[in-house]
Amino acid sequence: MARIKKKGTAGAAKNYVTRNQAIRKLQISLPDFRKLCIWKGIYPREPRNKKKVNKSSTKSTTFYFARDIQYLLHEPLLHKFRDQKALERKISRALGRGDVTDASRLEKNAARPEKTGKPSYTLDHVIRERYPTFVDALRDLDDCLSMLFLFANLPSTSTVPAKMIARCERLCLEFQHYLITSKSLTKSFLSIKGIYYQANIQGQDILWLVPYKFNQRVVGDVDFRIMGTFVEFYMTLLGFVNFRLYTSIGLKYPPKFDQVKDENAAELGAFTLEGKTLVGANEEQQKQIEAAQHKPDPRTQAAVNKMLTQLENGNDKTESNEASEEADETADSGAIDKFEPTAPGGDVLPQPVASASSAGSLFSNFTFYLSRETPRQPLEFILKSFGCKRVGWDAVLGDGAYTTNELDSTITHQIVDRPPIEASNDVDTGAEDNQTSQKLATNRRVPGRIYIQPQWVWDCINDGELKEPHLYAPGASLPPHLSPFVSNVQGAYDPTIPLEEQEPAAEALARDDDDDDLAVKDADGAEGMDVADSDEDDEDDEFGGFSADEEEEEVEPEAEDSGDEADQRQKELEAELTGASVASSKAKTPKAKAREEARKAQAKKDKEEAEDVERAKGMLSKKKRKLFEQMQYTNNKKSAESEKLRAKRRKYEQEQQQKKAKKA
Repeated sequence: MARIKKKGTAGAAKNYVTRNQAIRKLQISLPDFRKLCIWKGIYPREPRNKKKVNKSSTKSTTFYFARDIQYLLHEPLLHKFRDQKALERKISRALGRGDVTDASRLEKNAARPEKTGKPSYTLDHVIRERYPTFVDALRDLDDCLSMLFLFANLPSTSTVPAKMIARCERLCLEFQHYLITSKSLTKSFLSIKGIYYQANIQGQDILWLVPYKFNQRVVGDVDFRIMGTFVEFYMTLLGFVNFRLYTSIGLKYPPKFDQVKDENAAELGAFTLEGKTLVGANEEQQKQIEAAQHKPDPRTQAAVNKMLTQLENGNDKTESNEASEEADETADSGAIDKFEPTAPGGDVLPQPVASASSAGSLFSNFTFYLSRETPRQPLEFILKSFGCKRVGWDAVLGDGAYTTNELDSTITHQIVDRPPIEASNDVDTGAEDNQTSQKLATNRRVPGRIYIQPQWVWDCINDGELKEPHLYAPGASLPPHLSPFVSNVQGAYDPTIPLEEQEPAAEALARDDDDDDLAVKDADGAEGMDVADSDEDDEDDEFGGFSADEEEEEVEPEAEDSGDEADQRQKELEAELTGASVASSKAKTPKAKAREEARKAQAKKDKEEAEDVERAKGMLSKKKRKLFEQMQYTNNKKSAESEKLRAKRRKYEQEQQQKKAKKA
């Protein structure tokens, strides 16, 4: 007779353990267990059958894989946690005995990251385990950068120590310096949450979010201990990544850091990069060094020239000349092959673009000056990432500017974020001086300088070209700032295309009907206003009438403009007198007839398409039919969202037209 297996010793019950069982097995506290799981990348699991795993119990329990907990038994950090726990127990025992001297001696040996900033353990081996290759680390850099930039903007509290904030800010600035030097930044977007950046590093697209520099209010419902655990891991990860990135382009890591400049809010200017190509060399010297490095060996070049001379004098002279001419034509043209669809409606493939050096030098010929009301940090980073080496600002924004003189003649572009100042004769001596108020004369502009709003910079880098500055002039209504991370899908709403080109036929017919109803209402309202105005005029003034010529001149243009509307109005009145329905009278007009025919044709077409779809569904299996219905549901949901967006845009355009009409 086979042995009876005891319940809970095999199968799913053996593959999972609860959190309390894992803590007892590892012999650590709950906070240390959470730290260890976060650093090692071990997360709770949801079993398929909780009753089998939890021995027929239905209470809410957190489960982990048993093999993951077994893997943690060999973690070196466990010994550090146990030593720390033993040390704290000794300190409490000394304090219980009243031995303050022994307790203070033991306190010095305890790890206090919130005070010293240096824990007694390192996470280097954890980084090497979780990221076997450098590409793996780059792929996991999105959340890392978002978290570190967030903590770099937080105020220091008891839960968020100042040294942690300072280290986060320093690592982020080092990463930004690499992006500036390597010109790896590709896109950016201003959103409600903050500023999104995207960079391409070694073929990997990295997207992160940087919050705006506002006064942050730390609330109590956020567990900063858990977030601090992630930050501790991410700081180690970004330190490794920065070291690898700096050494890959020949720079020394870490870069020189000037504490005095950093205290004066220099930020990027507080770092000095050192390397083979950056030690006391300007741009021309660097280009000479690069050209010398790529020059061929003189002996090899002489042998190649001799071989070419022999070929030219030989029998292959004609062929070599033709080949060289073709090569010269190809080199001179510099054209890039494009992937165009062979049939209409085909897939649109991503087109190849020119080298990144052209996009990285977009602002290389300009000198920018940032006004005091503009966000200096993101503008400085983006401008320098795209080739600008001369960025100035007012002295109140911090140290590190190219120039602090607003009237400098070398400035070509000035970024302002306030409307033109209107002249005022009243001088309020008692009012406080606003920091953003100008000390220059009213509406003073330096001749020859281009004044633009900050959005011009973002739109230029996203489109890869310099936009027209007059569209972004101070006080002008800016064009829409669209996200560069959204890819256009066929059939979905596209804000860059006019509504008439992307509306379905049924939606266009409905829009025409709404426009006609709106026009009729406006005509009725205008007629009522004219009648009221005429009554008031009759009461106030006496009118002598028109001459015959004047009556013809007045009536003929009106009849030409509103002939159809007058006919429609006359037929409606006739229908009311005869007792016929107004709808039937409307259908008799040529426009209404054409629209009704188009509506019927569209309804017939939609019905035929629906019948074809139903017939096709009948030929599918049950599994494929359900999958097809899910796809239909998703497509209908996306179509409804696109229709809502088009309706919002249509309403906005109508409001703008009404405002223009009122102004006119």
